Amino acid sequence: MTQSQAEVAIPEDTEPFDWKRLMFMFLGIGLFSFVYYCPPWPDAIDPMGEHFVLSQPAKGAIGVFLLAATWWVFEVVPIGVTSLTIGVLQALFMIRDPKVAFKDFMDPSVLFIFGSIVIGMVFTKTGLTKRIAYKMLSIVGERTSMIYLGVFVMTSALTHVMAHTAVAATMFPLLMAIHALYSDDDNPTKFGKGLFIGMAFVAGAGSIVTLLGAARGAVALGFYKDIMNVDISFFQLTWYMFPIGWIMTFILWGFFMVCFKPERDRIPGLKEKANRMYNELGGWSRKEVITAALVVGTILIIALKNFIPALAPLHKTGILLCSTIGFFLFNILDIDDLEEIPWNIILLFAGAMSIGFCLWETGAAKWMAVNWLVLFQNSPPLVFILGMAFFVMMMTNFIMNVAAIAISLPVALVIAPYLGVSGEVILFSALVVAGMPFLLLVGAAPNAIAYNSKMFTTGEFFMWGIPASVILMLVTWLAVSVIWPLMGMQIYVTPTM
Repeated sequence: MTQSQAEVAIPEDTEPFDWKRLMFMFLGIGLFSFVYYCPPWPDAIDPMGEHFVLSQPAKGAIGVFLLAATWWVFEVVPIGVTSLTIGVLQALFMIRDPKVAFKDFMDPSVLFIFGSIVIGMVFTKTGLTKRIAYKMLSIVGERTSMIYLGVFVMTSALTHVMAHTAVAATMFPLLMAIHALYSDDDNPTKFGKGLFIGMAFVAGAGSIVTLLGAARGAVALGFYKDIMNVDISFFQLTWYMFPIGWIMTFILWGFFMVCFKPERDRIPGLKEKANRMYNELGGWSRKEVITAALVVGTILIIALKNFIPALAPLHKTGILLCSTIGFFLFNILDIDDLEEIPWNIILLFAGAMSIGFCLWETGAAKWMAVNWLVLFQNSPPLVFILGMAFFVMMMTNFIMNVAAIAISLPVALVIAPYLGVSGEVILFSALVVAGMPFLLLVGAAPNAIAYNSKMFTTGEFFMWGIPASVILMLVTWLAVSVIWPLMGMQIYVTPTM
C-alpha cells in the first residue's frame, strides 16, 4: 500500500454516525418529558357531566406511550429493548408500582404468544411445514399471484377455527419455506414483503369472523351484555362479520398485488418441483404424527371451551402451554431449541401489555376516549359511528384491542341513543376495526411474528399500514351504510330526547 493510500484508508470497523437515529431517540425522550412535566391538563367531561381527571401518573402513561410509539416505529433500539424501557420508566417515575408494571411482562397473553411461536418452531423442526408448503404449492401452481391468494385464503380460513396468533405462528415457517423456493438468498424481496405483511393483515381480517379467532370477540359481547342487557350469539356475530372479513381478505390480496407486485410473474417448474419434494419427504415420521396430534388436540380443546361448560374454566394459555411441555416430554424439542426462540418478539408483546395496562389503570385511556368521542356528540349519526371506529382502530395499534373496546364502548353507548344510533352497530363496527391494527407491530401478535422474517422494517410496516387502514375505514363505512342494513341489522333508532 502506498503512503497516499494509507492516508485515505478508512478502518473497516468505522461506521457513519446515524444522525437520524439520534434525532428520533431524543424526539421520544422529548415527548415523554414534555407530557410528564407539563402543567395539569383540563378534565375530560362525558355527556352525563362526569369529570375524568388526568392525574400525574396518567400523564406519565401518555408520555411513555408516545416515547414507545416513536422508538418502535423508527427502531431507535431493538423493539424488545423499547419494551424494557416501558417498564423502566413506569418504575423510575412511579407511574405504577414496579411489581405491577413488570408483572405484565409475564401476562398470560404474552405466554400464549410464546406457546404459539413454539408451535411454529416445532412445525419447522419436524418437517410438517415443508409438507404443508409443498402440498399447497402443488395445488395453487406457479403463478405468484395465486400463491399470494392461496396463502391469504388459508390464513383467513384458519383464523375462523383457531386463534390468529397460533395461525400466524403456524403460517410463518410455511411462508419461509415458500420464499426459499422463490429466492436463492435471505435478502428481502417484494414478494417476501407481500407474503409476510399480507399474512399479518389477513390474519386480522379473518379473526373477526368467529369468536375463535381472538379473545376480543367474546370479551366484547360479554361487555355489551352487561351494558345493554342484550345477548349477541356466536352465529349472529358470524353472520354479520363473515362478509366483512372476506371482503377485506380479497381487497388486501389486490392491495398487495399492486403495492408488492412480485418481481417474477411465475416460478417456472414450481408445481412439479413441489410435487417431487413432497414425495421425497416420504411417509409421516413418528415426531410429525405426535406434533400434529398435540397441536390438533390443543386447538380443539381451546375451540370447544366456547361450547362445553365443563371446559370453560380452563384458561387458553394453560391449554396451549401443555403442548409446549408435551413437545419436550416426547423429545421433539430439547434445551438447545429454547435459544432459537425470538425473545425480541416476546419482549415486544410484554411491553405492549405493560403500556396497555398502564394507560388503562391510570385512567389515561379513559381520558383520551372521552375527549375524542364527545367531539362527535352533535355530529350526524354516521360520522359518530365512524369516529368511534377510528378511535378504536388507532388505540388498538398501541394497547390490547379488548382494552380499546372497553374504554370506548361505554362512552359511545351513552352518546348513541341521543343521536339515534343503535348499540348493535357501535359494537360490530368496533369489533371490525379492533381486529385489524395495520400500523404497529404491537397491535397484534401476527404483526410481530411476521416481522421476525426480516423481510421488512417497522417503518415500512407503518407506512404501508396507513393506506391499508384507510381501506379498512372505507369498508367499515360500506358495512354500516349498505351491507349490514341489507342483512337486517338495525343501524338507526328513534333519538332519545
